Amino acid sequence: MSAEVLKYTREEIEALEIAPGIVHENLEGWIPELASEDDLRSALEKAFDYRGDVTITTKSGERIEAYIFNRSTGATLADSYVQYFSPKSPDKLKLSYAEIARLEFSGKDRAAGKHWEDWLKAYNERKAAGERNIALHPDALE
Repeated sequence: MSAEVLKYTREEIEALEIAPGIVHENLEGWIPELASEDDLRSALEKAFDYRGDVTITTKSGERIEAYIFNRSTGATLADSYVQYFSPKSPDKLKLSYAEIARLEFSGKDRAAGKHWEDWLKAYNERKAAGERNIALHPDALE
């Protein structure tokens, strides 16, 4: 059995290395209408994927600034919940979907305008210019 050698051009190799990124909706400032159970579930899925804080208003009127990091969906709203961090508490907190009256995407979307393709283009330009020891460094948050 002979080994077949595959040859690719540099452009073909680079094309294989670049995977398309995910397009995120711009949700910053959005206040979804929560007219139905499906509306609430859909909005909370988006809040889970959001890279910023949201403000939750409970049915009792409490306003909670939160970063949603987990959720569990059950058969009913009472069986479903979000887990979140709040600047007012060092603990992980939990809230039932059934308790939520309003949701606001109030915080800055920390990943808005940050695209892998943009970083990769800048990286390749620096590399082509002969720069060495190029590393991926996160942008400052503020």
